Amino acid sequence: MTYQRVALIGLGLIASSMAHAMRAHGLAGEIVGYAKSPETRAVAKDLFCDRVTKSAAEAVKGADLVVLAVPVGVMGEIAAEIGPHLKAGATVTDVGSVKRAVVDAVTPHLPEGVHFIPGHPMAGTEYSGPRSGFATLYQNRWWLLTPAETCDPQALARLRGLIEGMGAKVDLLDVAHHDLVVAVVSHVPHAIAYTMVGVADHMRRVSQSEVIKYSAAGFRDFTRIAASDPVMWRDVFLTNKEAVLDILGRFAEELFVLQRAIRMGDGEHLHAYFTRSRAIRRSIIEAGQDTAAPDFGRAPPPAERA
Repeated sequence: MTYQRVALIGLGLIASSMAHAMRAHGLAGEIVGYAKSPETRAVAKDLFCDRVTKSAAEAVKGADLVVLAVPVGVMGEIAAEIGPHLKAGATVTDVGSVKRAVVDAVTPHLPEGVHFIPGHPMAGTEYSGPRSGFATLYQNRWWLLTPAETCDPQALARLRGLIEGMGAKVDLLDVAHHDLVVAVVSHVPHAIAYTMVGVADHMRRVSQSEVIKYSAAGFRDFTRIAASDPVMWRDVFLTNKEAVLDILGRFAEELFVLQRAIRMGDGEHLHAYFTRSRAIRRSIIEAGQDTAAPDFGRAPPPAERA
């Protein structure tokens, strides 16, 4: 057992998966949860929490570990509520995909003697809510931590032990570097997906139902990404705007070069460009972050399995 009592503030995919994983591996003695919605609290009590509370302040009382699993935009508000109720020596972490904004919002509200270790599990699905979690979500996935230089080594080691106990791999990053990296690997891909689905929606109105009817794998994958929680992604783009705008600018430059090659009929350039991109895909598979199975490991439709 790594922590005697863990408080989960927010009970969606990430927190519910943590609860299932902690239970599966015996990492927590008691799991206490809080969510704003009474319906969410009821589901969490039935599925994975030992107790649920009607306030975040009540949930964190006596907790050894507090996990902030709420949208980035409300992290500061939650931290202000729970700050006076945190016990000395407790560790607070979060699961937000932006770190600078979270550090700035949360740190001022935490008392002396409480260890704040910002975190970001690089795992998820397009589903959300308390029923969406599962114990193996973090298997072989990266969980990034951005501790301050003054972070207590024992608190960091303890949190790392919990994360690794759930099956994830831990890496430590500087806050600014984290936000730039995730803008490349997560935030801008989501922005592009939302944009492409927006283009398709416009075309759907022009071409009736063909865009939906003939959706191929590439567009399906865009729609899967674009199905993610809109509140979370609104907050991500607003709080990591500098890094996102930087990478979007770079993307626009790359897109211009691609447009020029297509316009000029430069097949040699296109072939070389796509070959380099294909190598990136192979490296992701070799790193164990995806499967080489056909159609990304999806099960075939029922008609094809028959």
